[in-house]
Amino acid sequence: MSIILFIIILAALILVHEFGHFIAAKRAGVRVDEFGLGFPPRLWTKKVGETLYSVNAFPVGGFVKIFGEDPNDESLKGSDSARSLTHKSKLVQAWIISAGVIFNLIFAWLLISVGFMVGLPYSVDDSSYGARVQNPALTITQVIPKAPAEIAGLKGGDVIVSLASGQDNLNSPKVEEAQKFIATHNEISLTYLRGKESKIAKLESKDGLIDGRRAIGISMDSVGQLSLPIHEALYMGLKTTASLTIAMAVGLFDFFKNLFIGQADFQDISGPVGIVGIVSDAGALGFMHLVTLTAIISINLAIINLLPFPALDGGRLFFLIIETIKRSPIKPIVANTANGIGFIILIAFMVFITFHDVAKIVQG
Repeated sequence: MSIILFIIILAALILVHEFGHFIAAKRAGVRVDEFGLGFPPRLWTKKVGETLYSVNAFPVGGFVKIFGEDPNDESLKGSDSARSLTHKSKLVQAWIISAGVIFNLIFAWLLISVGFMVGLPYSVDDSSYGARVQNPALTITQVIPKAPAEIAGLKGGDVIVSLASGQDNLNSPKVEEAQKFIATHNEISLTYLRGKESKIAKLESKDGLIDGRRAIGISMDSVGQLSLPIHEALYMGLKTTASLTIAMAVGLFDFFKNLFIGQADFQDISGPVGIVGIVSDAGALGFMHLVTLTAIISINLAIINLLPFPALDGGRLFFLIIETIKRSPIKPIVANTANGIGFIILIAFMVFITFHDVAKIVQG
């Protein structure tokens, strides 16, 4: 089921991205030859105007064929050449190339906004909306890798119901109460909710794990549901999308910086196999967690696509900037070769990350 959910999410995000290119090209007067759902072989086609719409056998995303993407296309010399991508201004080309990324960010904003309308987990300590949070409960917000909590199977989003050790019991604890209980007991039985399922974890607290005191390796907060009217939800959705985008961009920059100096930690990234596990965890916590995760992945895809690397939208924008500076087009053979090499590197990196994901599962 988790794999199916992952495929649906990935397909939706790719489709949104390609739809952005499609709409931008149409609005700019560039000819769009085909817009496909999934990838060939084709199962069904219908031509509307000049565009062929297709439904294809492999339902992972979609694609859009824009006239003039390939500078080697002989038809660019024909009567319709003025409607090709390469014959449009650099500004129009930049807009069409970046539209997929923009649509991914807009999609994330809408998903998060809908989440705030329905109800999203939110901290009661927030100065702006904390007083409006309903049904707060002590929730695990982060688990330190290889700490007792992770070894016992605890995950972010789990709701702590009670703590017990010997004759001592603590029900419906607050943050400070839970921290004190953990710091003063060695063997702990922790009852928690994951979604609607109640579970028990047996742990041993560890000295000096957090701030020099005994701990099990978790961050906690009092979290409840925050539901907002439409106008506030849209504002909070935009604000949250912006903050997540900045945080992810900074994190990605730090990763590549550390990769350059040989200090990158690949525990911090996940490929398809790892994301399937994350989707499974989010699904267990509830539908809105899954919606939020989809928004986060959409933002992540947008940021990665903007990297100035061949075969990505950011690489195409980078080539466009070079052409603007040198006032002449890059030779097609150079651009195509760079994109081909970039694609091979991306596939190799994805295979490496997938192997790393599998290794983590086997070891864990």
